Amino acid sequence: QVRLVESGGGLVQAGGSLRLSCAASGRTFSSYAMGWFRQAPGKEREFVSVITRSGRTYYADSVKGRFTISRDNAKNTVNLQMNSLNTEDTAVYYCAAKQWLESSSRARDPTEYDYWGQGTQVTVSS
Repeated sequence: QVRLVESGGGLVQAGGSLRLSCAASGRTFSSYAMGWFRQAPGKEREFVSVITRSGRTYYADSVKGRFTISRDNAKNTVNLQMNSLNTEDTAVYYCAAKQWLESSSRARDPTEYDYWGQGTQVTVSS
């Protein structure tokens, strides 16, 4: 069992930055792919980014070049640095975990993930 707790959300003006963090419980964190997804009101949950256990990173086209995902296996954390935020980034952001996942296509599918955090709200004002 893995418990995920997100933090770092908030209100920011367009063009600003936020850093989200996800703290994971458990002793096998390094074996998990850690993903970030988001869900805006009235929309489906969508893929944002993932970092696999081997360190491969993948990003949605909408955030590529603006967001950076990283992990610290010693601290059981994964971070999402979000720069140049715009109003379309407004959503609840969720951290998710899936053990042994490396495939880019599968990592973008929210149904692949076994564990989810409770989410953190990110609001970007114009």
